[in-house]
Amino acid sequence: MLRIAAQALTAITITLLVQAGHAAPEPPPTDLKTAQDHPVLKRFAGSMLVGYRQQEWAATTLPSAAGVKEGGNSFVQPLALEGKVTRLLYTAPKGKTPLEVFRNHQQALAAAGFKTAYVCDAGERGCTQAYFALDVASGRLDGMTRSSQYIASGGGGSYGLAPTFEEGRLLAGTLNRSGQALHLVLYTAYAAHKDTDTAVTYVEIVEPKAMQTGQVAVDAKAIGQGLQAEGKVALYGLFFDTGKADIKPESKAQLDEMAKMLQAQAAARVFVVGHTDNVGAFDTNQALSLARAQAVVAALGAAPYKIDAKRLTAKGAANIAPVASNAGEEGRAKNRRVELVLQ
Repeated sequence: MLRIAAQALTAITITLLVQAGHAAPEPPPTDLKTAQDHPVLKRFAGSMLVGYRQQEWAATTLPSAAGVKEGGNSFVQPLALEGKVTRLLYTAPKGKTPLEVFRNHQQALAAAGFKTAYVCDAGERGCTQAYFALDVASGRLDGMTRSSQYIASGGGGSYGLAPTFEEGRLLAGTLNRSGQALHLVLYTAYAAHKDTDTAVTYVEIVEPKAMQTGQVAVDAKAIGQGLQAEGKVALYGLFFDTGKADIKPESKAQLDEMAKMLQAQAAARVFVVGHTDNVGAFDTNQALSLARAQAVVAALGAAPYKIDAKRLTAKGAANIAPVASNAGEEGRAKNRRVELVLQ
């Protein structure tokens, strides 16, 4: 009887292990806290946002029209981009295949004017190289699992929610919003493996923009050396709201260094020259650049600096003396500056 009982127990144990081995994770009940959809892309109906990361300024690489290197795990002529980078990871409702999710996204993006640069639509494991090309350099796919706060349990261990190459499909291109071309890559596949029965979608959206400059103030010594060497020095640590001439509080560090230089070189007289980019009418930019220069002069003449106003002359140059092309935001950011010029 003990032998029969032992055999029965063994049978039950085997049955439980088999059942556990095919156990599929349940989708998470709610979105990841603090995560939110990107306004240019709607999620697949019923999906949960389980991975999220947004950086105001970062560098990344995305596939170009040249596609994937044959026999390798890298993109041919990848796009090197800098700007605001948003990464999202969604789980679709259980039972929805990666193909269904991918096709719905593909159609929605096409309707929104998406311009496809590259697509891998092979299915099965036909996009394996595209998967590794997207993931190998940065670990961006696997890294989203660690931020998802959800690991699905199943037979033999735990399943992360990062996309795999099982039924993987990739789409990359640009979407125009408010005159700006946003770069987007979307990759849909099964999480962990097909047995999870969970389709996941990774989305990366890049909004190209110039890095904020002037976050490190030019110190008094460098200002003095610049004036002696070139007769002028450009300062990017003075901040104003768009179209306004009020100096923002975060400009204090730069004002401190300007005052130190002027106090150390008591005989120096300088022009304080405001510069703008070429956005807007010239007359408006002229008035704005002068008003900003005057605001700087007023700040240096007031407490705690009390620099003699006779040593400072405000001038506005609008956009007549650019130091970079105004064709892109990076160049325009360099052109928006205040300069000290020796009289």
